[in-house]
Amino acid sequence: MITRTVNVKLPKNLSASPVALLVQKASKFDSIIYIEAGERKVNAKSIMGMMSITLDEGEELMIRCDGDDEGAALDTVEGFLTGVQA
Repeated sequence: MITRTVNVKLPKNLSASPVALLVQKASKFDSIIYIEAGERKVNAKSIMGMMSITLDEGEELMIRCDGDDEGAALDTVEGFLTGVQA
C-alpha cells in the first residue's frame, strides 16, 4: 500500500464533472484506490462515494492505493487532482 497527500488544483477547462473524470481514470486500474478528505474515506472508483467529498481548489486529500499497479494508479490520480494530467 502506498499513500500520498495532494492539494487539489484541477484545470479550469474541464468539460465534464471532475468527479466523473476521476472515477473513469481510477477505474482503469486493478488496485484498490481510496481518497480521504478529513474524516471521510471513499472508494475512488465509486461515483456515489466520490460525489460525497469536495474537490475544491486547495483542498488537501490523501490518496491510498493498494495492488499490483498501485504506483501507476497513484501517479494517475495525483496527476489528475493536481492538474498535471487532465
